[in-house]
Amino acid sequence: MIYEVSGDILLSGAQAIAHGVAPNDHFDSGLALSLREKWPALAKDFRHYAHQVHPKSGELWMWGAVGGVRIFNLMTQEGEHAHGAKPGKATFSNVNHALRRLRHELEKEKISSLALPALATGVGGISWKDVKPLIQENLGDLNIPIYVYSTYQKNVKATEKN
Repeated sequence: MIYEVSGDILLSGAQAIAHGVAPNDHFDSGLALSLREKWPALAKDFRHYAHQVHPKSGELWMWGAVGGVRIFNLMTQEGEHAHGAKPGKATFSNVNHALRRLRHELEKEKISSLALPALATGVGGISWKDVKPLIQENLGDLNIPIYVYSTYQKNVKATEKN
């Protein structure tokens, strides 16, 4: 079940958080920066993973934090692995593919709840009215609470239903 909420996703009580990144992301802006500040090892581990695997847009990489929190890094944006390359914009194809992979991982890992932002709408550059139906289509029938933080409010805990 999808619940659209307002608040700070970093205060979510969900077992997992998903967010959009580029395969060569530096975690230096948007939600990725906030996640890096809260869990510095996340960005370090992602850089190591990206250098080893050279992931492609549309893929997903899961990271586990102390206390059982899982972070699903959805590669919704374009991004080359060449030295100095900057992360690009998100595409509908990448978002759709990453959401399908997310669904698979949520089921496989038996994740009990998920929080995600208005995916690919910040740095990714896609309109929320275009992304929202993709989230509904790919995750809407899952039997877990999915909290979509469509409006960011710093330091405000959203009301999350169970």
